[in-house]
Amino acid sequence: MSRVFFATSLDTAAAWWRVYRADGIALGFTTHDRDLWFGGLLHRAAPGMLPSAIRRTAGFEDDESEVEGALTHSAIRAEDLASGLYDEARVESGIVDWQTLESAALYSGMIGTVSQEAGGFGAQLRSAKALLETDPVPLSSPTCRARFCGQGCALSPAAFETIATVTGGDAARNLVTLDLADHGPYALGEARFMEGPLCGLAMHVLAASAEGLVLDRPVDPDTATGLQVRVRQGCDKMIATCATRFGNAANFRGEPFLPGNDLLAQYPMPR
Repeated sequence: MSRVFFATSLDTAAAWWRVYRADGIALGFTTHDRDLWFGGLLHRAAPGMLPSAIRRTAGFEDDESEVEGALTHSAIRAEDLASGLYDEARVESGIVDWQTLESAALYSGMIGTVSQEAGGFGAQLRSAKALLETDPVPLSSPTCRARFCGQGCALSPAAFETIATVTGGDAARNLVTLDLADHGPYALGEARFMEGPLCGLAMHVLAASAEGLVLDRPVDPDTATGLQVRVRQGCDKMIATCATRFGNAANFRGEPFLPGNDLLAQYPMPR
């Protein structure tokens, strides 16, 4: 673009940022006193939101940023933050001319941690360079390193997924009951709500019993019966399970028989 911001002492500029959640919802905000439409997205006026200074460096260290604001019913709710809807959401921020609507993106990354206090929230942002901190070399482990039905596992997720219907639950225990003949195979698996207040949010299944599935995130008290949930079976990453239950030992991504570090501490014993 040809627009040069802050070329004069007075400028018609405002900050903006966008949040792309994992459930497909995109939200836009601006520090201007009225809503602005640009980039194919409505940016809501949020004067109470305060973005920090953006620091961009040529090194490999993460260029962290943060944003603070108030919890509002129409935009960012405390219930949404608590349920994890904003965890690892993709974020973009920049500057816009509120008269011509010319804009420039200055920062992109993801939400790392979210905190709440005194009716407000604070979000720690991590830039795309944070991905460089990931070690691409796998370490040895007695359990499988591959994600079940993911890359390396080679099993088809369609064979271990089903769409079930919520028949009950207990929000206090993060438990949902589904119309499944047996909840057991879905322990350590994944559940993704297809509709309702948690639509699109994927949750890990911590435990399964005849009562239902215990999820790793809070269950919305308004989660009504009749909602559809896509559930995937789980795997405990052990070689015995991989071989006997799934017949997939050839694709096991681990070293179950590799001696551990305790072998180095052993010394000869007299007979």
